[in-house]
Amino acid sequence: MYNCQAVTVNTTGGEIWDPFGTLHGALWIGGGQWAGKSTVARLLATRYGLTAYHYDHHDARAHNDRRIARRVRLGEPTADPDPDSVWVNTSPQEMAHETLAGFPTRFEWALDDLRGLVSGRPVIAEGWGLRPELVAPIIDSPRRMIVMVPTEEFRERQLRELPRAAAVDHAVSDPDRARRNRLARDRLVADEAVRSARHLGIRVLEVDGLDDAEAVADIVADHFLPYLPPSNASMP
Repeated sequence: MYNCQAVTVNTTGGEIWDPFGTLHGALWIGGGQWAGKSTVARLLATRYGLTAYHYDHHDARAHNDRRIARRVRLGEPTADPDPDSVWVNTSPQEMAHETLAGFPTRFEWALDDLRGLVSGRPVIAEGWGLRPELVAPIIDSPRRMIVMVPTEEFRERQLRELPRAAAVDHAVSDPDRARRNRLARDRLVADEAVRSARHLGIRVLEVDGLDDAEAVADIVADHFLPYLPPSNASMP
């Protein structure tokens, strides 16, 4: 009989609930903002018939009710803070610290999403909140994860070509300062992902924009090769 209480035992001896084995079989792409993680995940999902999980989409939408419920449980204000206090009057270092401190809770919500997925092929999960130190206790090999970060030159190109890359989606008193703060925060958070990945022996891929998305996806596919099924293109 199928065991609906199956678990994955992590490297620290604890247990991570994994009822359908989805977490254990997943492939993970973490890293910095605007490195092409979502694009690569979509390309690999199409090539290999994988199920793609986009962390940012769920974190910005489906998790908001859980975020509010958590504030109620902790006795915190349920309304979002004043945008100026978040984006203008807080230093990038403070912003990065708060973001990193919040990732573990947000990661648990992502795991809940993933636990509900069943697929005959691996799930490929991507997003900046899929931090190496959070994923490492789940995976059986560092090769199940890759961390993608943009080089500074590619980041600047993204800012020039993709207006949303630097946008702050809130009305603030000083949009230029809010933009600078956000960009500096994103650099700090990406740098921390690199530091954590290297400490854990997880591969870091610096994306410089010289290769197109398909070529970057080739690199990531080669990294995940032991866990990928035959590509759709190779099937009769």
